[in-house]
Amino acid sequence: MELPAVPETRVLAIASHVGAVTPASQTNTSGILRDAQANEALFCGQVVYGYVGNTMAVFVMQALGCEVAALNTVQYSNHTGYGQFRGFKTSAAQISEVYEGLKDSYLDDFDVMLSGYIPGAEAVKAVGGIAADLKRRAKGPGSFFWVLDPVMGDEGRLYVNEDVVPAYKGLLHMADMILPNQFEAEILSGIKIDSLPALKAAITTLHVKYHIPHIIITSLRLPNTPKTLTVVGSTFRSDASSRLFRIDIPAIDCFFSGTGDMFAALTVARFREAAATEGLCGSRSWVSEDDIEAVRLPLAKAAEKVLASMCAVLVKTKERRDRELVRVEGAIGEEGGEKMLHLKRTKAAEVQLVRNLQVLREPRIEFFAQALDG
Repeated sequence: MELPAVPETRVLAIASHVGAVTPASQTNTSGILRDAQANEALFCGQVVYGYVGNTMAVFVMQALGCEVAALNTVQYSNHTGYGQFRGFKTSAAQISEVYEGLKDSYLDDFDVMLSGYIPGAEAVKAVGGIAADLKRRAKGPGSFFWVLDPVMGDEGRLYVNEDVVPAYKGLLHMADMILPNQFEAEILSGIKIDSLPALKAAITTLHVKYHIPHIIITSLRLPNTPKTLTVVGSTFRSDASSRLFRIDIPAIDCFFSGTGDMFAALTVARFREAAATEGLCGSRSWVSEDDIEAVRLPLAKAAEKVLASMCAVLVKTKERRDRELVRVEGAIGEEGGEKMLHLKRTKAAEVQLVRNLQVLREPRIEFFAQALDG
């Protein structure tokens, strides 16, 4: 099986996983080449068992041809959806120390940095310092690109300390792309997203106030769409006006963890691929000319592939989970207890990534971008 046409890309990935498992219908469906490859920096957390944080993101980007360096912001035995775990967080000083070690050995020639959940305001600032250093030393327009997933909360509640919010706001002006969910977009924009006009206003505010070139809101519940999850994206024009598109996908009635990490990782690879196809990787922030309409944007084309892969993987995961639950629940019986049943159910819903490699690399696109009128 040939690798996708993602340019050679070196990625630095920095993140970790946090928070309880949420229904797939409410969770982030929440994701590279230079001339055909990419070197990436990834700042994320890692778990020993399962696919969340860097464990998810690294595999996905490597499967699509990226060279990935992972800097873990936590190291846990398993994700927190199990209700119990052991492990530790990485401090801001430790994050900076590891990065300085990469610099000492001249291993910091990254094309892309992907940052996800970061535990604490000081650690957020440390990651911002790394992004600033990589941007400052970039060799030219488009030679370094930062994808920032501002993981702070969901479903109307924060699961980070309140001081993390201003720490993220202080970094937004440096990001080339952000991947907030609906709640995080509301926090960052200061606008309650309860209608299409409010959605457009929120994205426009983020474009104009923070000068963020690319935005994808990774999970939206729009009025009168109970069985549909909507992803909305935009690449700004030279006057910072938005070019909005939407992609609607069916909600899956299952509990997953790690979907936001998969979305971010796939987005890194597929957007790099789409930008390279259009000859944009030598342009600042890989922004298309103003006359390119929303549904023809590289960001829209990338999102179509991202969601095609995700839907296929999650459908297959649910099918396996359903088979496994029949076996597990019958074996445990009533004497197993609620705790054991929860642990077994959570394990059965772990995303089935390795056995579905083909749909990561060769997605069948079924859901297409539509222009979103405010």
